[in-house]
Amino acid sequence: MKKQTLLVALGGNALIRKGQVGTVEEQFENLMVPVRQLARLSRDYNMIITHGNGPQVGNLLLQQELSRDIPKLPLEILVAQTQGQVGYMIESSLDSELMALGIIHQKPIVSLITYVVVNPDDPAFLNPSKPIGPIYSKEEAALLPFPTRETKKGYRRVVASPKPLTIIEKREISKLIHMGFIVICCGGGGIPVIREGRSFCGVDAVIDKDLASALLAEEVGVDLFVMATDVEGAMIHFGTPRQELLHRLTPAEAEQYLNEGHFPPGSMQPKVEAALQFVRKTSKRAFITSTSSIEVSVKENTGTLFVP
Repeated sequence: MKKQTLLVALGGNALIRKGQVGTVEEQFENLMVPVRQLARLSRDYNMIITHGNGPQVGNLLLQQELSRDIPKLPLEILVAQTQGQVGYMIESSLDSELMALGIIHQKPIVSLITYVVVNPDDPAFLNPSKPIGPIYSKEEAALLPFPTRETKKGYRRVVASPKPLTIIEKREISKLIHMGFIVICCGGGGIPVIREGRSFCGVDAVIDKDLASALLAEEVGVDLFVMATDVEGAMIHFGTPRQELLHRLTPAEAEQYLNEGHFPPGSMQPKVEAALQFVRKTSKRAFITSTSSIEVSVKENTGTLFVP
């Protein structure tokens, strides 16, 4: 029988957990939790892995601020750098686990620099809202050449977060999957680009990783879409005594909870929107689950399951 294709979107906590500094050693150790599960799942599924890059891009931006004699790089280049960085870390860790299982030669792995088309007229460009990079004082922020916004920790640079329209490398990814490769791609939501004639031009923006992953899953014909994060799944009344894990959601139920404001922007909201988008477009299943429960969720339908 032809294997189904599984796409797993790893959240930032797969590499750096709350309270950690984020050393390379910590990131490699944290990665083993999802990677061991993915290695085992690869025996039964074709596999695509996407990932976040927020902390890694933030560190690069901070390094640029501290190294004033070195020419600064635009955000699109930093996203490309972290796609290579995190892709290497996932690939090398997964390679070791596949070798331990004795299936390395059956499962070649490739990390793919990926860029994603956005609309230059997307309303998000008129209201940059995604905080990135270092924290500034109010006085420092007033002197910066880019827009900033006050956050809980202080003032931070903000960039647009436009909706992804299409994944440029979708054909290559599809071919690699059919050839038996495990594909690591769309890191950090992909490098945002706009069309200029027959070519593309990078823009200062951040694409939500889960929305880009849902779009990729749709475009390459994924059978099961899983988003791994630091909680069990989608919850209503989160952080209150009435907190409740939602085990199974239809599109209508998910839409209702979204409209009622149960899912915070920037955390659970885009994940629910991504699951809703995938299920509606494909009539297939999507999950939100914890990083430590990926394998169990796939096999036993734990976490939050979104059904057509």
